[in-house]
Amino acid sequence: MSGRLILVRHGQTVANVARQLDTLPPGAELTEEGLAQAARLGLDLAHEPLSALVSSTALRAQQTADPVSRLSHSPLQVRDGLYEIQVGELEGRSDDAAHHQFIEVYQGWHHGDLTARLPGGESGRDALDRYLPTLAELRGEYLDRADAGDVVVVSHGAIIRLAVAAMTGIDARFADTRHLANTESIALSPTPDGGWECVRWGAIYPPFERDRPEIVDDPMG
Repeated sequence: MSGRLILVRHGQTVANVARQLDTLPPGAELTEEGLAQAARLGLDLAHEPLSALVSSTALRAQQTADPVSRLSHSPLQVRDGLYEIQVGELEGRSDDAAHHQFIEVYQGWHHGDLTARLPGGESGRDALDRYLPTLAELRGEYLDRADAGDVVVVSHGAIIRLAVAAMTGIDARFADTRHLANTESIALSPTPDGGWECVRWGAIYPPFERDRPEIVDDPMG
């Protein structure tokens, strides 16, 4: 198996700048900086042999994937199930109390309580049960062959980190604190036993060890 699954967080959005919890598709659009980030991503992937390019249904993910599609000549597939964790009653809020409430529940998922639910939103199990099957479908369609190229999925930071932790068993203390900046990505290699190995998390390579807590304004990263 030669192809990898590359999970990319979307570019910067107006909601990111406003510190808003923005999870309902289609959601906010990219800022000028976000469009520039997407353009750089497209250049980075222009000459990569891609087996597939996929995005979530959110506008920001499709806008981020568009330059990749044009420059790599890979048609963009938009698939359901890949959208961000749904925060329910916290949607649109930017206050510290809402951020703290999200982070408390989200960290609980990483440490084993997937049944905890955001008010009016998803539990960790809900999110994984609609996200992981889509990745499994992509693996079966494109990666389970010797000549596979990479599959690039443009999605969302919080659900990517939760899914990678579930898929690889990576240290929970690392996964719940190591945020993804806009257009950062995580690379996974399929293993012969049907599992996954995390070979890169942003700019970090194995071993993945928590060194210090990050201070971020964007809990969805």
